[in-house]
Amino acid sequence: MPVSGERHGRIGVAEVSGPSMAPTLEDGDRLLVRYGARVRPGAVVVLRHPFQQDLLVVKRAVERRPGGWWVLGDNPYAVPPGDSTDYGAVPEEMVLGTALLRLRPRGGDQTSLAARLSWAVTAVRPLFAEVSASRRLRAR
Repeated sequence: MPVSGERHGRIGVAEVSGPSMAPTLEDGDRLLVRYGARVRPGAVVVLRHPFQQDLLVVKRAVERRPGGWWVLGDNPYAVPPGDSTDYGAVPEEMVLGTALLRLRPRGGDQTSLAARLSWAVTAVRPLFAEVSASRRLRAR
């Protein structure tokens, strides 16, 4: 997942790759990320994979536990899950930032005016820390 602007307090862009955050995020979505931002339970975060630190992943921060953040994907059917069920709590310093907005890319088949307007209305969506999602995921 290419990411730019990785310095503390900076804004950058990350691209979602894979189905682990569906239906919240889809493959190809882009995220506006605030690096160094305070993490809250329910926030969508960008982090370094604990075992492959050159790999960045997007997950939901469920809760703070001893040793760091427990992070899960929103899609319980994604295989492999690639989240804290595999690698445990992620140390605080490996959580790089929180996602502020999702930008859905425009499909190549969206050529009509109606399709373009529909895309424009739904393409940008703020990503708030969803406490309800955090509670639902904690139950898994």
